[in-house]
Amino acid sequence: MNNQLLQALGTSLVGAALLAACGGGGSGGDAPAPEETAVPVSAAATPAAYTEYAAARVNVASDSGEPLSLDAITSVPTSETDEPATL
Repeated sequence: MNNQLLQALGTSLVGAALLAACGGGGSGGDAPAPEETAVPVSAAATPAAYTEYAAARVNVASDSGEPLSLDAITSVPTSETDEPATL
């Protein structure tokens, strides 16, 4: 009798642990941001826009990710009058 009681208690504990591990997630969580695959054309509009874009990418760049495509960029933005910006 004691053995059956222990077995029932053990089975109940395992069942409760499995239900608790499920967590019920899946609804409402934040979806991961889509991975950027190319430099946007807007980044090449002005040197300031490109500097701002590059500064924002420093914190999200990954050594293991795919490189960004430069196909949409036809020329590097330059300016003869703007002062150099620090990144």
